[in-house]
Amino acid sequence: MHIKATLTDGELPRQWYNLAADIPSALLPPLAPDGSILKPEQLSALFPEPLIEQEASMKRWIDIPEEVLEILARWRPTPLVRARNLERLLNTPARIYYKNESISPAGSHKPNTAVPQAYYNKIVGTKRLTTETGAGQWGSALSFASAQFGLECQVFMVRSSYEKKPYRKVMMQTWGASCHPSPSPLTRAGRAVLEEHPDSPGSLGIAISEAVEAALEDTSGATHYALGSVLNHVLLHQTIIGLEAQKQLALFGERRPDTIVACVGGGSNFAGLSFPFIKEKIEGAKIDIVPVEPASCPSMTRGPFAYDFGDTAGMTPLLPMYTLGHEFVPSPSHAGGLRYHGMAPLVSAAARQGLLRPEAISQVECFSAAVQFARSEGIIVAPETSHAVAQVIREAVKAREEKQEKVILFGLSGHGLLDLQGYAEYFAGGIEDIALSEQDLEKSLSSLPKVHAPA
Repeated sequence: MHIKATLTDGELPRQWYNLAADIPSALLPPLAPDGSILKPEQLSALFPEPLIEQEASMKRWIDIPEEVLEILARWRPTPLVRARNLERLLNTPARIYYKNESISPAGSHKPNTAVPQAYYNKIVGTKRLTTETGAGQWGSALSFASAQFGLECQVFMVRSSYEKKPYRKVMMQTWGASCHPSPSPLTRAGRAVLEEHPDSPGSLGIAISEAVEAALEDTSGATHYALGSVLNHVLLHQTIIGLEAQKQLALFGERRPDTIVACVGGGSNFAGLSFPFIKEKIEGAKIDIVPVEPASCPSMTRGPFAYDFGDTAGMTPLLPMYTLGHEFVPSPSHAGGLRYHGMAPLVSAAARQGLLRPEAISQVECFSAAVQFARSEGIIVAPETSHAVAQVIREAVKAREEKQEKVILFGLSGHGLLDLQGYAEYFAGGIEDIALSEQDLEKSLSSLPKVHAPA
């Protein structure tokens, strides 16, 4: 019985795929805070030159450095697994496959970009990286990558997750990083939030403001900022996931998936799996591609497409994206890695051009789906990943009802072994669905900059 498809070290992709080269309609440019078109050199205080070049690149394929491949090869290529037990449980004619990114040292897909970001910083002489993290997966991944290249690492972690997930902090400390609850008293941005809202649960937007400020405060150039999602170069690095999956589906005798599902917060996990297949869809393939977000933080399904800041304090460039407003403070749900107010510009562009079908699911259904998956397939997934699992179950049940064979591919973006508090609360009946009210949405959208995206 064919359960999983693995690739050899020699089959590890040696180039990343850049969707910007193939997206049908021209991408809108990022803007400086004053509304002028952002020049790449304006990012030099935050990012090293190689990453700035990748951010603006229109090249279809970009080589992966050997030093990066040597580290990625410790766990990559990751397996593609057929979820036969889940298929039996659901009595579905669908064939379900998952790309298992939980086997990385940090337990998620995040090291796929943390390693190259740390590498490019190292070769230009950076000594210290600052960053934000939601649930802690990105912060732990960058801490791991920084340790591989001898870099210092400072992480600002959204306070609600910092308090609920203490062992993420321990992971970061083990790899030599410092971790601070955000908002913190260490930065002007953090102090401003605490002055107005002393009990603030924090948000990724606030944590980004703190990390950016901490990087800019070092005028020596020894400190750079690293971002775990949203920007083009981050999504680029993650495409190694989908490129491997294409080869592995062929080993199962599958031509291509009918449906692709992945959770989406800022966009990196989703982009990593889907972008190589979006290329196929642009070329004429019929593939239903579904990004799944929390109902409590529904940027793609309820937010407008607009120019907005990537952080709360307005220190970052203005990006064209689906957004809930940069002052949006999400509810402290357990899927901390998906609680970002905006969506990656490239993912937003793909959705705007009809290449994607976004969905939003509430957390009770997600935890229920995660338990079904754990009891059938054995893996306890992260609360973020549970959104993908919930949508996969919806798709598989629909295939059963319609008596339709189909191939479903989804991204298992990370394990939930450090997220068991959420499962404990679910079993105790303490997990509730949190809906974003129209009143709260209107309030957060009132913060949008007065810059209008072209039609």
